[in-house]
Amino acid sequence: MREVSTKLLVPFDEELALPHIVVRNASEDPRGIGYARREGATWAGVTHEEFLAQVETLAKGFMAAGVEAGDRVALMSTTRYEWTLTDLALLTCGAVVVPIYETSSSDQVAWILADSEAVAVVVENQEMALTVSQVRERCPHLRDVWQIDAGHLDELLEGAPEVSDAQMRARRDAVDADHVATIIYTSGTTGLPKGCVLTHGNFVSLSQNCLALMDDLVNGGEENNGTLLFLPLAHVFARLIQFVAIASRTRLAHTTIGTLVDDLGTYAPSYLLGVPRVFEKVYNSAEQRAQGDGRGKIFAAAADTAIAYSEATNAGRRAPLTLRVKHTVFDRLVYAKLRSAFGGHLRYSISGGAPLSARLAHFYNGIGLPVLEGYGLTETTAPACVNPPKALRIGTVGPACPGVGLRIDDDGEILVKGINVFREYLHNPEATDEAKVDGWFRTGDLGELDADGYLTITGRKKDILVTAGGKNVSPAKLEDSLRSHPLIAEAVVVGDAKPFIAALLCLDEEMLPGWASAHGITDLDPADAAQDQRVLDELQKAVDQANTLVSRAESIRAFRVLTTPLTQESGHLTPSLKVKRNVVLDDYADVIDSIYSSPRT
Repeated sequence: MREVSTKLLVPFDEELALPHIVVRNASEDPRGIGYARREGATWAGVTHEEFLAQVETLAKGFMAAGVEAGDRVALMSTTRYEWTLTDLALLTCGAVVVPIYETSSSDQVAWILADSEAVAVVVENQEMALTVSQVRERCPHLRDVWQIDAGHLDELLEGAPEVSDAQMRARRDAVDADHVATIIYTSGTTGLPKGCVLTHGNFVSLSQNCLALMDDLVNGGEENNGTLLFLPLAHVFARLIQFVAIASRTRLAHTTIGTLVDDLGTYAPSYLLGVPRVFEKVYNSAEQRAQGDGRGKIFAAAADTAIAYSEATNAGRRAPLTLRVKHTVFDRLVYAKLRSAFGGHLRYSISGGAPLSARLAHFYNGIGLPVLEGYGLTETTAPACVNPPKALRIGTVGPACPGVGLRIDDDGEILVKGINVFREYLHNPEATDEAKVDGWFRTGDLGELDADGYLTITGRKKDILVTAGGKNVSPAKLEDSLRSHPLIAEAVVVGDAKPFIAALLCLDEEMLPGWASAHGITDLDPADAAQDQRVLDELQKAVDQANTLVSRAESIRAFRVLTTPLTQESGHLTPSLKVKRNVVLDDYADVIDSIYSSPRT
């Protein structure tokens, strides 16, 4: 057993709640630009003073509509300015915000609304309103449904004069660090989602301490454009970054994955939050464009140079002269164009939700766009640890955040304790007691701590496969490697109680045409790609590469290509894009059986 902890950089304030930070910003920097709203092709700034006024008025509107302190109010929308505005307005009037992913099914919506006892829900559009209406009779506490696109927030503002400023401020002042801020339902890969209860103190203290730790990321640079959020704000990771941006008074803007590429160019963020799949897509798309333009060999050489340069410098060594020269040349030819695609001002990105392959991390670091990996869960208010900007150690998820302790149990499980750990699972004391032991949260993940306290994730406890020969295999390393290939969208390694390890592969349909064109293939029918020998040969190369990372007993001996994608809509991915392994294993049991009933070649 090994244990480490990091001291608080900012003392815990028992009286400070999230809305108080908005008030402080307006008081200390009223005309500073804290937010940006898209207006056509441009971005309009919103000052701290203006944002506070909007928050207070909407809070009074909610109060006039009957929202009481402690009421649970759900929020279902894509990432947009109104999400943040509504979030802070509800928190201002003492309500508890219950986020719902915009991609949630009607059954998921019904469960969250009913279990949280939500009295109202704010939805984005008519489609989401229809989903709520279909399950309304299953939600006995639900009273109001407000739709953003239908102008219902404006209607709420009309009721604001019914509530005095003094009444609103009294409600806001009554909220402190111990009050519940939100109930976030875990997008778990098994069973019904659990309502994770997080306090104002969880968010305020963690965001303040992360800001102190990551000051160079958030506040560094001569021209600081803040961040452009595109991940769902229903996810705790994006939610925390929202509050970090507010606490730092750097600009906060919103977009969606569909318009991200264009918006990166017009907004030009200084720091960015993403998940590994986004960074993989950017790299794969750049590689395919280069191959399509006849510059594939140049890109490959540039990528190898960036990786080698990062490996040398990240290890604290000075890169050899020849490598430095090549790096300088490729910086002009390749790297500068890639940085420009991110807007030209990006200094750092933060990645979480799943492991980022070391090769890809070294690539981005080598081109001057370092990706800082972190680790956490909903139950830890997002990060339990993160790589600091000036002490990045690729291959790890960094040391413990300030005010957080990490423990590696005897069986390798990661335990977390500190300012970030959730209070309880709503209406589920048994699950709470099982997850928390003497204040330590049992993450279910496996990891190792190095001599300096940096954490490396080695797998998920429940995902460990034990072959028929008794070999313990963690699928994470193999799956991460496979997903880095342009043709593979998802990979699920199987083999529990089986004679050997195998894999289910899902093709990336967006990347397939570009790959075919780059390889001179003109007759590839996408519908038949899963059985095309040329595709299968390429996938075998990806499998062979993944196998170099493990022992022979752990290596993949066979694979099958799934003919339908694994998506959130199909029920195989969580909203944070994690594979629901148990669902995949159940739904594709016949495919898995065919692997082990077929003769191996």
